[in-house]
Amino acid sequence: MKISLDWLRTLIPTDKPAVEIGQLLTGSGLEVEGIEELESIPGGLRGVVLGTVLTCERHPDADKLSLTTVDVGDATPRQIVCGAPNVAAGQRVVVALEGAMLYPAAGEPFKIKKSKIRGAASEGMICAEDEIGLGQSHAGIMVLETELPNGTPAADYFGLGSDSVYEIGLTPNRADAASHYGVARELRALLRQPCQLPDISQFHAPTSAENNISVEIQDTEASPRYAGLLLENIKVGPSPEWLQRRLRSIGLSPINNVVDVTNFVLHELGQPLHAFDADQITGNKIIVKRAAEREKFVTLDSAERTLKAADLVIADANGAPMALAGVFGGKTSGVSDATTRVFLESAYFQPAAVRKTSQVHQLKTDASFRFERGTDPHMVPVALKRAALLLQEVAGATIAAPIVDEYPQPISHTPVRLRLPRVERLVGQFIAPERIRQILTDLDILIAEESTDAAGHAEWILSVPPHKVDVTREADVIEEILRIYGYNHVALRPHNSASYLAKFPNPDPEVLRQNTARLLSGQGFSEIITNSLTNSLYFEKEGEKDETLVPVLNFNSADLNVMRPTVLHSGLEIIRYNVNRRQRDLKLYEFGKTYHREAEGKYTERNKLVIFLTGNTAAETWQQKSDKTTFHQLAGAVQQVLASFGFAQPASQPVQHPYLAGGLTLLTQNQPVAHLGAVSPAILKRLDVNQAVWYAELDWDWLMKKYKNTLTAKELAKFPEVRRDLSVVVDRTVTFDQLRQIAQRTEKKLLQSVNVFDTYEGENLGAGKKSYSVSFTLQDPTQTLTDQAIDGVMQRLIGQFEKQAGALIRK
Repeated sequence: MKISLDWLRTLIPTDKPAVEIGQLLTGSGLEVEGIEELESIPGGLRGVVLGTVLTCERHPDADKLSLTTVDVGDATPRQIVCGAPNVAAGQRVVVALEGAMLYPAAGEPFKIKKSKIRGAASEGMICAEDEIGLGQSHAGIMVLETELPNGTPAADYFGLGSDSVYEIGLTPNRADAASHYGVARELRALLRQPCQLPDISQFHAPTSAENNISVEIQDTEASPRYAGLLLENIKVGPSPEWLQRRLRSIGLSPINNVVDVTNFVLHELGQPLHAFDADQITGNKIIVKRAAEREKFVTLDSAERTLKAADLVIADANGAPMALAGVFGGKTSGVSDATTRVFLESAYFQPAAVRKTSQVHQLKTDASFRFERGTDPHMVPVALKRAALLLQEVAGATIAAPIVDEYPQPISHTPVRLRLPRVERLVGQFIAPERIRQILTDLDILIAEESTDAAGHAEWILSVPPHKVDVTREADVIEEILRIYGYNHVALRPHNSASYLAKFPNPDPEVLRQNTARLLSGQGFSEIITNSLTNSLYFEKEGEKDETLVPVLNFNSADLNVMRPTVLHSGLEIIRYNVNRRQRDLKLYEFGKTYHREAEGKYTERNKLVIFLTGNTAAETWQQKSDKTTFHQLAGAVQQVLASFGFAQPASQPVQHPYLAGGLTLLTQNQPVAHLGAVSPAILKRLDVNQAVWYAELDWDWLMKKYKNTLTAKELAKFPEVRRDLSVVVDRTVTFDQLRQIAQRTEKKLLQSVNVFDTYEGENLGAGKKSYSVSFTLQDPTQTLTDQAIDGVMQRLIGQFEKQAGALIRK
């Protein structure tokens, strides 16, 4: 939000520097993110002064040049060569002195230097209006009529001044400060000096009118107050310079005098207004109502929108919408160059109603920004009168009828109990009751009743005005007091301490997460963070809605309308984005949440660790050929993560996962803790990813719950290990994991590891057969293994393979 200091000073006169005011506002919670110095014209006419032409003679060496002497307030007049045809002695002129930087209306800026023109010295320049950026004319120099002394800065004569514009990071709860008057009220409390509303005492309206616009509010909950004023004899055209300058100072572009006045009042008082062409209001009646479901409406941007039954609209006597209440106007009822009669709307709309319409139709305006956060219902007639007086000034308007103000149930002040001892307890420092009273008064919070409790402590019943939308409890009032009192005035104790020590979880989830992140990052993976919202179309089959999805009621975009049930699609969107930009070799991981709707309306939230591999293992170089990433590289990363949690040798089975086309499910303690494999081609096609992707999904909640944080150290074996190999022929359905489990059950003492180093399928083995080349590592920690002991182990293994797996041992 932009706030002009020059504009602000019309509401609260203060001569404090811009930086000091910025510090005060930041200290009170209106954080000033930056201050921009704004000049009405570039350069601010620095080095340009008023002067008097004392003499004017023809240049001896040039027919079209004049040699002049000019008094600019110095002890000695200056000689200036001038080429203007209208220069003459006795004129009051504008002179750019040596060193002045000029910004002409057309062309590049230039600096005035002492020079010689056709042999004659020239110590400045007598200026035309286009040469100093004040206009477009170059017919001759500017000739002034003024009694100001020579040497007076030209900026003072033309009324040019600089302005400081604050960029305020307005938090959603501070709707009361979303205007220049709102900020002025804040400064009133901080500076302890009065501020004032613009003068509307000259507003006068007829007591009656036959052709007035009537108003009917059908939904008083969504529109508690609606007011309007009929204006005639409007002449739509450009706004005067002062109004355009005000709007430009806060980043708005002038449109026409009617629209500019509504924008001006919005940013001055915080009350949105809307101007209807009164001749387009059928039946001279306005109805505030809900729209019909799927009703069509063309807004000011010429877009046809399909309305919903929840949308609040401003309609004519026939019920046809003319505007989306508090959001955007309609195409046909808007002000045009031909408009002569205007009905000016000022209303208070319920914030939730405006926000819902704004979100559904993706319309964000200055009006909806304020209505969504809560405006001041008491400002409705004030803004109307202010705008009417301005339109009289800038558009020749006449007030044709009395104000129509429908306000069936006035919004009252909020009563809040304040216990003065509670202020000291929450602030941590005693604040005198009179200072508290002063702060509350400056914030428009009235003390309706004063009393004491049974212990003799003072209690006040406060009356909080509606524009303080975030002040509803005692704690809110104390926060208001502390903001104005000043956080910097609260002294710190010599020794700060807490009354208890928080219990630290064991194991600490954040530590486990950081350790796992370091493990994966050390292997070349990059961490990603994706949106928890996703598109429901990813999961819905044609004609069938997925009831397990968690919908978002007020979604910002149809592409982000549900909470994600899996992290896969979010990661694939990242992969697609990078692949489309020729970043094809990716190793990614993410810690993310998934969301599901269970039976009976219950919801579950689960934590997952997901890993992605796609593209090549490394960029191609002359030193080595780049190979495609493989399933085994993904499996290796997953097994390292499991090993770090104390699950070094998980069991496995063929994967059962809706988004994977082949792979493994890893189990520990008979619990599936990881699914890994190739992403289904159908999923890749739906996400428009045009290369294969390996994906792993780990149950992070279960891993943290079962984490084994004990380390067992043992002495390195003193005796050598022995390796033996077998070629085992089994049915194709028998997995290596089954063989490994048979081996581990058969020999628990000497067998250290089992590894497959080759597989083979072919006609020589027979139909439906597969050969595994398996290595076995044997070791006895107490002695060197003998051939007899080794052969005994191998014979037992062969026997169990033949018995349990129907294996044939190739020799």
